[in-house]
Amino acid sequence: MSTDPDTIAFYQARAPHWVFHSGERHSHQLDAFLDRLPEGALLLELGCGGGRDAAHIRSRGFRIDATDATPALVKRANEAFALGARVMAFHELDAEAAYAGVWAHASLLHCPREALPDVLRRIHRALVPGGWFFSSYKLGDAEGRDLLGRLHNFPSADWLEAAYEAAGFVIAARETYAGQASDGTQRDWIDLIVSRP
Repeated sequence: MSTDPDTIAFYQARAPHWVFHSGERHSHQLDAFLDRLPEGALLLELGCGGGRDAAHIRSRGFRIDATDATPALVKRANEAFALGARVMAFHELDAEAAYAGVWAHASLLHCPREALPDVLRRIHRALVPGGWFFSSYKLGDAEGRDLLGRLHNFPSADWLEAAYEAAGFVIAARETYAGQASDGTQRDWIDLIVSRP
């Protein structure tokens, strides 16, 4: 199982506040990622939240399959942006060679560590050869919960890169940086851009 019931319940209960709190501006990493993809390509978003990134992807001329495991967030994304977003947990992804890109901004960090290798293999299978995949995580050394009770896998950079390589990905870009989490704590983050050969 790639979802934690308490984490889903947190977002389900707080979806309206969470969406407005995080604003409607798209993620700052998104445009550079989209520039790697063929014009008009089909992308999958894992963890679309309130839909701000998916809406920007669509505005750039791409096709977007927006998904989230939290029904209230999917509802909000569709109300705000008419995305056709759908409820799907990470482990329910079963597509094969369907997407030119997968966008997972600050979402896979909630996947339990033991489930992440299978999820990465599913993403690899869902990409077309030559496809691109972006993800971001809060770094750490052991799975745990933040001050809001949400599960995080808190991987080290080495552990994470090994998991990606074992799933068949080639790491193209990696950036680590200091950031403040929504629970107010300071923690380093990592962004990974990888490809399916």
